[in-house]
Amino acid sequence: MSRQDEVKQLTEDIQRLKLQIEEQVVPSSEQNQPLAIASENDQSKVEISLKQRRILKGHFGKIYACHWAQDSRHLVSASQDGKLIIWNGFTTNKVHAIPLRSSWVMTCAYSSSGSMVACGGLDNLCSVYKLPNGKDPITSAQKTYAELAQHEGYLSCCRFIGDGEIVTSSGDSTCILWDVELKTPKAIFNDHTGDVMSVSIFDQQGTFVSGSCDATAKLWDHRNTKQCTGTYHGHESDINSVAHFPDYGDVFATGSDDSSCRLFSIKSCRQINKYSDDKILCGITSVAFSKSGKALFAGYDDYNCYAWDTCKGELVDQLMGHENRVSSLGVSPDGKALCTGSWDTYLKIWA
Repeated sequence: MSRQDEVKQLTEDIQRLKLQIEEQVVPSSEQNQPLAIASENDQSKVEISLKQRRILKGHFGKIYACHWAQDSRHLVSASQDGKLIIWNGFTTNKVHAIPLRSSWVMTCAYSSSGSMVACGGLDNLCSVYKLPNGKDPITSAQKTYAELAQHEGYLSCCRFIGDGEIVTSSGDSTCILWDVELKTPKAIFNDHTGDVMSVSIFDQQGTFVSGSCDATAKLWDHRNTKQCTGTYHGHESDINSVAHFPDYGDVFATGSDDSSCRLFSIKSCRQINKYSDDKILCGITSVAFSKSGKALFAGYDDYNCYAWDTCKGELVDQLMGHENRVSSLGVSPDGKALCTGSWDTYLKIWA
């Protein structure tokens, strides 16, 4: 083979390897475009081109919840196999596995500092675990740091406020703000008339939103009055998930068993958009905004995750790949990845 033929052969090999690499990792040209959402101006149509980049395998039961850490690298997942798993989303390695006393877990959360995780479910408890640092033994993560017991029904959702406080919602129709260190309630929020399924914290304004099986969402002031400051109607069935608009506490989204997501304005105290399609007839388990807020992602019982144009209310993408209902999803804090968890026992990361 001549030198010219060798160069040609090597060039072709390089191009083939580049294509293989691009199928496995996020191209560098996309790394600064959160979730590959491109828009020439605010009026243009949102275009999303997400690809499955990672599969996190390790659970042996249905995954019920997942939550990103603030470093956008680690995430925690909770499964019916009775384990909390801390993952490295880049390498897909398991960092910690925490065995739970009850396998009927429904929610999990990462603290803002990344030093603690929490979970809860049919045991009516919120269990908080401290994660080991470089000096601590691995077994320290398996010891419960705090068990928060006050709810009279299952624990449906929990979210930290800093490291010292956590908000929980329950099937007993209440939400509770806890002091984690003292292990005592600081405030009880009880205006809902049905199971409270989800909460979303917007701590910059000292508020959080809850969604309930009474088909309403409520806004709460957890710093000052500790009272309900707004009730939002529109859904025709249970609200399973709520999510604040990123960096802007006056708008939030909801997902419901009535097959629709809705966008509510806190200032006007009314619904301002609806996301539904006649071909989608199943319930919604979870919702999350992209970093820019231009897209709203929703997990559905039909095994799919759909992306909606937040402003226009149009369906812009369908993420297929799971073999059972998409039970939870979340966008990483840096906006560069979407994680979906499913009853098929897998977590998938899209970018």
